[in-house]
Amino acid sequence: MYNSVDELQAALGEQDYIAERGLSVAIYLALKTGKPLFLEGDAGVGKTEIAKVLSTALETDLIRMQCYEGLDVNTAVYEWNYAGQILHMRLMENEGLGREAMESELFSERFLLKRPLLQAIEQSRDGKAPVLLIDELDRSDEEFEAFLLELLSDFQISIPELGTIAAKAPPVVVVTSNRTREIHDALKRRCLYYWIDYPHFHKELQIVERKAPDVPAMLARQITAFIQDMRSMELFKRPGIAETLDWTAALIALDQNELSLETVQDTLGVILKYQDDVEMLDPTTIQNMIDRAKVEAQRA
Repeated sequence: MYNSVDELQAALGEQDYIAERGLSVAIYLALKTGKPLFLEGDAGVGKTEIAKVLSTALETDLIRMQCYEGLDVNTAVYEWNYAGQILHMRLMENEGLGREAMESELFSERFLLKRPLLQAIEQSRDGKAPVLLIDELDRSDEEFEAFLLELLSDFQISIPELGTIAAKAPPVVVVTSNRTREIHDALKRRCLYYWIDYPHFHKELQIVERKAPDVPAMLARQITAFIQDMRSMELFKRPGIAETLDWTAALIALDQNELSLETVQDTLGVILKYQDDVEMLDPTTIQNMIDRAKVEAQRA
C-alpha cells in the first residue's frame, strides 16, 4: 500500500484531506497491521471523510454501514429472501422434491440478501479488499456492538445454514463514534484508536482553501477566524469543518468578499443548527466577532 507515513500523508493530501502527523501514523499502522481504525471526535471533524478518501486513494470500493438505534443482524449482515423462498418452495412442491433437497435449495446463496458487513467479507474473498465504514457506532445498541466483536477479531461471519464465511484478506475497517455514549473496552481493544479534534486556525484555513479554491483569500481567513471564535462559545452544537465549508460555499454563492453583519445574520442557519445557539448571537456579539475575525485575518 504505502511504504512510509510521509507517503500516506502525501496521498491523503492529493485527495484534499489535510491530516496531522498523529492521524497519518494511526491510518498507516491500521493499513500495515490490518487492525480496524477507531476514530472518535465531535460531529463534523472529518471522521467519515477519512474512509471515503482512503477508498479513493487505495482504488477500492467503499462499503458504508450507517448505525442507528435498533440496528440488528438482519440489516447489518444478512437476511433470507423469505418471499422468494416461499415462491420457490411451492414450485419445488409441484415438482415433488423431497424435504432434504428443498432445504438445500431454499437455504443457498441464491436467496441470501447480503448486507454491508457480509458484503465487505465477501469482496475481500473475491478481489481487492474494500474499505468498510462502520459509521457512528455510538448510535447503535450495545447488543449490536457485541456482535461486532467476532467480525473485528477474526473477520468472519457465522451463518447457521451455510457455515462460517471468512475473509481471505481483511477489509480496511474504519469505525467512527461521536461519543454520545461510551463504546465498550472489548471493542476498542480490537482497534487502533485516534481522537480527532477540531482543527487549529492554519489547518482549517488550508482545508477551506483546498475545498473552495474560488474563495477570496481574505474572506477565507475571516471565515476561519470567525468559526474558530464561535467554537470558543458555550454552544449546544459547535460548528464542525462541514459547517465551515457549507458556510464558505454560501458566502461565495452570495458574491461576498468579506464578512458583514447583515450577511452573517442571514446565513447563521448554515453554521448553527439549534435555535438556542442562534439566539446567543445577538447583533452586538456578531459584530464584535466580525471585528476580531478581520483583525485575525490581517495577521494570518
